[in-house]
Amino acid sequence: MAEPTRSSEQLSTVIYDDRCRFCVNAKQGIERLVQEDSESPVRFLPYQSQEAERYLGQHYIRGRPEVAFLIGPDGEIRRGLDAFLPLLPGMPGGRFLLAVIRLPLVRPLLNLAYRVFARHRYRVFGEVPPHQ
Repeated sequence: MAEPTRSSEQLSTVIYDDRCRFCVNAKQGIERLVQEDSESPVRFLPYQSQEAERYLGQHYIRGRPEVAFLIGPDGEIRRGLDAFLPLLPGMPGGRFLLAVIRLPLVRPLLNLAYRVFARHRYRVFGEVPPHQ
């Protein structure tokens, strides 16, 4: 499979579930918070797109994704909570949050919370109708 082309800006790409109401709202919030002059420019791509399937390759599974993904400029794929950590420095208070996450036991607890939340997100927040 051909490697997706990257822009000259070397963007990181967040692949999110555009059928999950919470995920769509979180994406919109992150877009508002991430500073345009951020050290890590980012773009968002719906999981339910052919482009996301190309980017993720063997990691792509049809249907609802279990986690969000971040593909770094170097092509590294991060998933779940790890997909959001590189975005934190560009957000207000993000560097502080990264310091808190580095405390013992915090990251394992956040990973557990992420997995539980991701599993039940449709039940709690609902589904966005498919785009026409």
